[in-house]
Amino acid sequence: MKTWRETRRFPLAVQLLLVNQLGVNIGFYLLIPYLALHLTDSLGMSAAVVGVVLGVRNLSQQGLFIVGGSASDRLGARGVIIAGCALRTLGFALFAVGDNLAVLFSASILSGFAGALFNPAVRAYIAQEAEERKAEAFALFNVFATTGALIGPLLGSALLLVDFRTSALTAAGIFAALTVAQALVLPARQVEPSGGGVLADWREVVGNRAFTAFALAMVGMFTLQNQLYLLLPDGARKATGWDGAAGLVFLVGTLVNLTFQLRVTRALKPRGHRARWIAAGLGLMTLAFLPPALMTGASGGPDGAADAVLRALPVLAGALLLYLGVMVAQPFVLELIPGFGRPELTGTYFGVFYVVSGIAAAVGSFVVGWAMDAGERGDAEWLPWVCCAFFGLASALGVAWLHRLGSLPTPSKPAVPATA
Repeated sequence: MKTWRETRRFPLAVQLLLVNQLGVNIGFYLLIPYLALHLTDSLGMSAAVVGVVLGVRNLSQQGLFIVGGSASDRLGARGVIIAGCALRTLGFALFAVGDNLAVLFSASILSGFAGALFNPAVRAYIAQEAEERKAEAFALFNVFATTGALIGPLLGSALLLVDFRTSALTAAGIFAALTVAQALVLPARQVEPSGGGVLADWREVVGNRAFTAFALAMVGMFTLQNQLYLLLPDGARKATGWDGAAGLVFLVGTLVNLTFQLRVTRALKPRGHRARWIAAGLGLMTLAFLPPALMTGASGGPDGAADAVLRALPVLAGALLLYLGVMVAQPFVLELIPGFGRPELTGTYFGVFYVVSGIAAAVGSFVVGWAMDAGERGDAEWLPWVCCAFFGLASALGVAWLHRLGSLPTPSKPAVPATA
């Protein structure tokens, strides 16, 4: 209830986009985690073909964020958000009826490009509407997104008891409802011309050395966040011998996020430069991988339920620290991005930032995956955990160094009225 009351204090546009993010993550996560299973078991496709289909979707999204960001700046965020949700409605509907590669590739491209459109546009719109309360708005954004990411898989697993087609059509229906709501309620903002062409905008953003350095410094944050779907669930399953233990990782994160996200952001916002808290959040994310690393040397499997719970505790402690680190750092990261350049290019800055983060998450996950395989072969199961800690430490030091150089923007403060 407190979260909802806080949400009501923002403009209507921000309220709608927060609820929109809840719906986006519910629709996404009730379908995508089960897509590979459908392609292999129901359609009989090989693992290589499934990898290509999933890779096309990811590439269509991560590689085209810059297009969505530029479209937001030049055409207006409202129209781009609506178009993105409409395209994802079509893409997910095609997954429901697709049983050949042509349709599946079309569905993958449409659903991926849809995300590339509305993701930077939503963040740019919130940054502009929230003004000096950007940090709180992005904290709430994280709460709604995390909640949707928990509800989605649970709803998807229930719908799969019927069939995959029902799941896909439900996901498409959620995006269709979001499209209609945005078209009816989301106010249009006046678009300020940025001057020059799109390529000039891209050159200006990429040529901003402070911004580029910051985006590269944040590689560790996105690499470690991605381990919520790879290393931590795998660690929970191995520790307990129970496949369902992976769900505990998300449950811990959602409960902590709902309870503390807004409180943490509000408490830290007036205390020092944002870079201090971004670096501190990255430090917490680094520490998250040490408890599981210390327990990897334990021999034997779990002996009974009590032993399984004890073995799961280091992994769950790691998940808790990781979520806390994200809660500390992420709202301030999103708050800083618009401050690197002109307001007319806010969407482009978000687009470029998420292209970098997408590449980082892919490369980082490949490195962690390699470390997982190498650790199993060489009896060094601690290796991927230490690898992740190194990523986090490098990012924390990078942000601290940029702050020391004075390269990071300071968010604007609300004007203080003159007294008589």
